[in-house]
Amino acid sequence: MRAVIQRVQKGRVSVEGQTVGEIGRGVVILLGVGHGDTPQEADRMADKIANLRIFADAEGKTNLSALDVGGEVLLVSQFTLYADTRRGRRPGFTNAALPDVAAPLVEYFGERLKQAGIGRVETGEFGAEMLVEISNDGPFTIILDSEDWGKA
Repeated sequence: MRAVIQRVQKGRVSVEGQTVGEIGRGVVILLGVGHGDTPQEADRMADKIANLRIFADAEGKTNLSALDVGGEVLLVSQFTLYADTRRGRRPGFTNAALPDVAAPLVEYFGERLKQAGIGRVETGEFGAEMLVEISNDGPFTIILDSEDWGKA
């Protein structure tokens, strides 16, 4: 499972000109599901992101999490995070999980964020062509990959 996390002032996702998800201060999560990803990776990723200290405290140090600041989450499924660009010029996506596996896991991930204490979790529309507007605050962007957890 791969996630690109961006601390934002606001974020919005639209499908065919209609807003389907919108948040204020918080994080936008672009989430990719790969072959073999399980609810256990989703549990760990959701807990990690909800508690990731990427918001400034009173001294301006990044000591606060989305939970601490009442941050909102905009969750957007993005299979392209599993693009393979090693050969040729057209990315391959065979490393991404198929929709019948990925869609329920993305939904489960969103529920886990709520269970972790995130008050508002908005989402994109799985499989749709989406316009994602991100007002990155900082800019502050972090990449998490569950494949790296066994290496630390």
